[in-house]
Amino acid sequence: MFKTVLIAEDQESANISVQRTLKDLGIVDVDYAYYCDDALLRIQQGLRDEQPYELLITDLSFEDDGREQKLAGGAALIAAARQVQPGLKVIVFSAEHKTAVIGDLVEGCHINGYVRKARRDAQELKAAIENIYKNKQHFPIEFRQAMKQKNAHDFTSYDILIISQLSKGMHQKDIPAYLQQNQVRPASLSSMEKRLNQIRETLGFFKNEQLVAYCKDMGII
Repeated sequence: MFKTVLIAEDQESANISVQRTLKDLGIVDVDYAYYCDDALLRIQQGLRDEQPYELLITDLSFEDDGREQKLAGGAALIAAARQVQPGLKVIVFSAEHKTAVIGDLVEGCHINGYVRKARRDAQELKAAIENIYKNKQHFPIEFRQAMKQKNAHDFTSYDILIISQLSKGMHQKDIPAYLQQNQVRPASLSSMEKRLNQIRETLGFFKNEQLVAYCKDMGII
């Protein structure tokens, strides 16, 4: 099991909860920081002392209390930590639930796990720590399902254009005129409806509203 863990969390109750979870796993060498800048300093100091942290558990949002900070939040902290210690394992523990946000952290920051603050989050955090210690990844089931759906359909620029107009409130019957005005082909109503039906069927949706909401959550539009 991990021996040295750093918690970056500005809410005292959440910080204590994470510490208790680590203690339950037998991890006793735990440090914590209420500010991202302080967390990065601890990581740098650990490297200088040749006692590097093995795991960083961080929130994404940190409340602005007037203290000047170079690192604005958890994502910035992760990016900075990766530069000084590329092999550091990272778990994000946050109330944020949008799949697009998690996806950006996976692709841009290469996080190892994500646990959402919710019911039974202590149990979920334990499972995440155990999985990551075994060199596995750990992400919410909703995110894994969303990724599976996203991979089921490769959105084209034509798809994104149509769905974007729907998201702006344009009626489906009016989109062909918009496509013609912008010299986008195919522009017929039947071709557009066929394409939307194909996308909804692939992703398991019955209504355009579901498709639009999904694309917003995934950061497609």
